Amino acid sequence: MTTEVPPWAAEAARALPRPLLFATVSGAHLYGFASIDSDLDLRAAHLLSPEEVLGLRTGPQTLQHAGVRDGVELDVVSHDLLKFARLLNSRNGYVLEQLLSPLVVVTTAVHAELRSLAPQLITRHHAHHYLGFAATQERLYAKTGQLKPALYTLRVLLTGIHLMRTGRLETDLGVLGTRLAYVPDLIAAKREAEHGPLPAGAAQRLATDVPRLRAELEAARGTSALPDHADPAAVDALHDLVVRTRLA
Repeated sequence: MTTEVPPWAAEAARALPRPLLFATVSGAHLYGFASIDSDLDLRAAHLLSPEEVLGLRTGPQTLQHAGVRDGVELDVVSHDLLKFARLLNSRNGYVLEQLLSPLVVVTTAVHAELRSLAPQLITRHHAHHYLGFAATQERLYAKTGQLKPALYTLRVLLTGIHLMRTGRLETDLGVLGTRLAYVPDLIAAKREAEHGPLPAGAAQRLATDVPRLRAELEAARGTSALPDHADPAAVDALHDLVVRTRLA
């Protein structure tokens, strides 16, 4: 069994009909609990030409592709650089994770510059993203009782807590979950099957830990050393990067 990123991932990303600035792997592979039958989630940023931005016939702000390759389900989503930059500057943890993912399949100098700006765009208000995402996954878990949303709930809350306390992004539940003794068992069960059952006793522990972690994230937001607003110089640099890249 392997949960490694397939060697054809970059080719799949580049099949989108616009030049890519970067493409990375998100989802369960990034979060440290991909199973043998997990989807491959590729997230990217592409570049529209000036004509597609300024003219009457504008280009696609978002590109999507879904399919199957070598038995692996693909989900590819890309945003135009301007849309991606706006999302990055709007306390959106999801695009922050895509940009900073260590699982890089396509990269450019623009990608490197975006990554260098990202730490200066993180604020304490990114906690809202993680609290909201966790609430969605928790409702799904309550409805289905399945392992996958339970893992996502824990991952999101622990990522948010770590970000608020350190200012650094960590998305791997195997790293984040060392404080919870049963997390390795949850990850092992998920790696066996995408929609497998919860291990024995996990439901009771989750019932205690999820509300506690939610409260911990809310408290960490209140005491975080992160700023209330992104660094204005970084926002200016992000604007300049979009303009320079488009005109070039």
